[in-house]
Amino acid sequence: MSGAHEALEARAGYSFRDRELLAQALTHASADAGLSNERLEFLGDRVLGLVIASHLHERFPAAEEGELSLRFNALVRKEACGEVGKALQLDAALRASAGEVRGAMAASIIADATEALLGAIFLDGGYKAARDFVLRHWQAQFERPVTSGQDAKTRLQEWAQALLKGKGLPQYRELSRSGSDHAPVFAVEVSVPGAGSAEGQGSSKRQAEQAAAQKLLEKLGQSGSNSPA
Repeated sequence: MSGAHEALEARAGYSFRDRELLAQALTHASADAGLSNERLEFLGDRVLGLVIASHLHERFPAAEEGELSLRFNALVRKEACGEVGKALQLDAALRASAGEVRGAMAASIIADATEALLGAIFLDGGYKAARDFVLRHWQAQFERPVTSGQDAKTRLQEWAQALLKGKGLPQYRELSRSGSDHAPVFAVEVSVPGAGSAEGQGSSKRQAEQAAAQKLLEKLGQSGSNSPA
């Protein structure tokens, strides 16, 4: 076991019994496709969701489903995982090609490795060890106020990033434009692969996109009080 791995264990607050699991969690496919951390990332993503959902359910007994969903999405999204990975200095122990680590995918690789590390902890130490890890390293994010003031397009994008892991982001398509030049009416359709679509109208393309996003959020049970901007 390398000194970088031991240092990471100390920062993470968990010592592995199966050191090969830790090595795999920190191996990107660009370094070794046969030992890629992708399967552990898949597992860690699901473990993270369960821990976060369970903790939110316990911590906010009076919160409605909409508020819980908003908090959940903020805590499981790529940016949240990347923030934890950066604090743990995962890049110091991560095995990946230099081009990947230094390129635009660096933040995503660290976020994925954070989930892979969680998956490895779950396999090595069980649910309690994984839960302790999440509650320790996501603690600061749990304390942040819920950002309910976001517009519909932002909330839809964050929902898609959190639930679909960035593989099905919202796509907007202008359907029509009617009315006069001084009072146009735009019709726009938004779709998310695997989640459906919705249409909205507005006096500008942006307003129509906001209206469409809001309608799709309502279909998905993620409606809020935000009005189109």
